[in-house]
Amino acid sequence: MLWSKAFIPTLKETPQEAESLSHQLLLRAGLIRMLMAGVYSYLPLGFRVLDNIEKVIRQEMDSCGGSELLLPALQPKDLWLKSGRDKDMGEVMIRFVDRRGRNVCLGPTHEEVITDLLKGHIFSYKQLPLLLYQIQTKFRDEIRPRFGLVRACEFIMKDAYSFDQDEAGLDKSYETVYHAYLRIFKRCGLDCLITEADPGVMGGNASHEFMVPAESGEDLVLYCPKCKSSQTAKEDSLNDCLRCKVKLERRNTIEIGHIFKLGTKYSTSLGAYFLDAQGKQRPIIMGCYGIGVSRLISAIIEENHDHQGIIWPKEISPYQVIVLPLDVSDKKIMEIASDIYSELGQNNISVLLDDRNERAGVKFKDADLLGVTLQVIIGKESLKNNHIELKIRRNQERSSKEQGEIIREIKRIIYG
Repeated sequence: MLWSKAFIPTLKETPQEAESLSHQLLLRAGLIRMLMAGVYSYLPLGFRVLDNIEKVIRQEMDSCGGSELLLPALQPKDLWLKSGRDKDMGEVMIRFVDRRGRNVCLGPTHEEVITDLLKGHIFSYKQLPLLLYQIQTKFRDEIRPRFGLVRACEFIMKDAYSFDQDEAGLDKSYETVYHAYLRIFKRCGLDCLITEADPGVMGGNASHEFMVPAESGEDLVLYCPKCKSSQTAKEDSLNDCLRCKVKLERRNTIEIGHIFKLGTKYSTSLGAYFLDAQGKQRPIIMGCYGIGVSRLISAIIEENHDHQGIIWPKEISPYQVIVLPLDVSDKKIMEIASDIYSELGQNNISVLLDDRNERAGVKFKDADLLGVTLQVIIGKESLKNNHIELKIRRNQERSSKEQGEIIREIKRIIYG
């Protein structure tokens, strides 16, 4: 992509409405823009980041036997009355009556819908276990939307649901997705704290939260620096680790994932039963597994930045390489920039060519702000020795190589 053809509205100054560091950088790097409180447009760079995160999630969910589907965002309120969660959701749920007089809502989550779907198709233990997932927009009427994508009224979530014939099967499904989450977050450049949590309105008897430390995080976690264990802070929490007897550290965090052993809460209330090997009718045993996909963007930035801007992990970066010709009026510089741009594209490496007629300082600052993994810098001085500069954004390491060597080095860094 040529910068001149892209829509990348970077900002020099920090917008007043930006509360957290990630929110500031999301706006300054031109990834998102607010339509109204809690509702954001994803601009081309933001959409590319979102797409890359979703690719990682799909790969890991598919690898553990998940099948992707897409459920309706518009849901009948009757399902929520049957599960008993209509009152639990309170005013967070966006409700209205359509022109046919039906009481409907915009789905804040999909346990009821997936259970209603499966009850008409799962009849025998031979059809279990089953793992289904989707990546979809959710809606919640947050009383106080904050921190950009961290707490929004319209957001993107990956929600998965497991269906088993017994508790042992649920334990296995739960463990499988648990480890898939660890791989997902590692590939996204995140070091998670994992805590046992209260299932709350979701129901069930076990739950774990995946948390990322962030100064702007609204969740407080107690962390043991010795054994690395963590737990959610409650008013009666201990000051010392029960295992190590050392003082616990208090950390503000962002919740990026939450998994639950639901048991039979939804299958019994919505009538999802199957026949076991003895021909006895039993409720399906369920688990559910959520990741805040759009929220992940903010969490990644909170853990991957410096004073100059974002530092994207290579799998998440909107582009893998940005080519910076420092003088677009120089024919030789532009020829080399175009050749590198074309060759990288032919090797399936995503590349952004900054073809703007801007000062070198502006290009350097914007490239660091955007956080693209690798920068190829083409200037008159280095070309005197037939060399081109390669800069790794994460550690600012620079090297000078001939054009062919530059391509080989980029391929080595990107593909290993």
